Amino acid sequence: MKKENLIQRLSFDFALSAIALYKVLLQEKEFIISKQFVRSATSIGANIVESEAAQSKNDFIHKMSIASKEARETKYWLLLLERSQLVQLDYTSYLQQIDSIINILTAIIKTSQTK
Repeated sequence: MKKENLIQRLSFDFALSAIALYKVLLQEKEFIISKQFVRSATSIGANIVESEAAQSKNDFIHKMSIASKEARETKYWLLLLERSQLVQLDYTSYLQQIDSIINILTAIIKTSQTK
């Protein structure tokens, strides 16, 4: 039986949450930032899944680094949505989720670089 990949599950669950938020933002007529947000939010998990097929340790680190960059970009869009108040929602849980993902990705990258 394959062991559960925590970061893969967290990034997938976050992507589903991001899609749900995107739908709400579209209903509120927010089209620009929401599109940037959902693109980066769903890209995190895609890069993590892609890292499983890495051809080398450096390739793995590269894919995980891209996922980390996408996560940081996602946090930027969330903060922009929150502070601009274009759509007044509580973004706290999304920000907590993305911080957790960023922290785990950072740990994975650092550990992989030292091995």
